[in-house]
Amino acid sequence: MAKPDQICEQSVFKELFWAYARPLRNFLYYKCGDPNLAEDLMQEAFLRMWAACQKVSYDKAKAFLFRVANNLFLDEVKHRKVVAKFQLNISKPVQHFTPQDELEENEFRARLEDAIARLPEKSREVFLLNRIEGLKYREIALLLDISVKAVEKRMHKALVELRKLSDLI
Repeated sequence: MAKPDQICEQSVFKELFWAYARPLRNFLYYKCGDPNLAEDLMQEAFLRMWAACQKVSYDKAKAFLFRVANNLFLDEVKHRKVVAKFQLNISKPVQHFTPQDELEENEFRARLEDAIARLPEKSREVFLLNRIEGLKYREIALLLDISVKAVEKRMHKALVELRKLSDLI
């Protein structure tokens, strides 16, 4: 077994790379579904380990790599969300509404916000992440640390409740 300071040696780093590159890439691929992104994030994780090789012990190298890779993935998800919001704001066409149209839209928005506010917390959270933030069920499951099936159940419950509430309003 190598000593902590030996991670900075090229032969030891190469050994770690060959031992963990494929499992790390697969881990990232399962998270993001994009083989190119998984490869990029895997390489970035190894670059960061190389940059921090004095601080990372040989025994903790695998945990370090997977933690860094997971954080890189979460940063990528956040970045894509920001880019998507920006693109959405740019692509909105300018519309001219009559005062009556604006009043009806404001009334509808108020009823919708009230109905969403009445949803149970977990269902509301999933509904807003999907319908307002535009996240996919898989992304929501990762973010909330629940299964995709749980996300589906919460979304179904939210839609059923909103349907009931819309009938009452």
